[in-house]
Amino acid sequence: MLRFTVLSIACGGCAKGVTRAIQGVDTDARVETDTAEREVRVESAKANEAALLAALQSAGYPAERKLAPIG
Repeated sequence: MLRFTVLSIACGGCAKGVTRAIQGVDTDARVETDTAEREVRVESAKANEAALLAALQSAGYPAERKLAPIG
């Protein structure tokens, strides 16, 4: 599962926009959004990290990869 920080995700409408952007790259992707944490989690068998980041950027939701905590 890929995790992204998306600072501009603030509401349910933003969450829907993020989901649409990701599923535009992979219609079968599973997307979980957490507006309080400004986090998006994606499971995709078809799209790689770069493609997902580009789709989010293009949709107006610039993101960066959130690495799993160590420990």
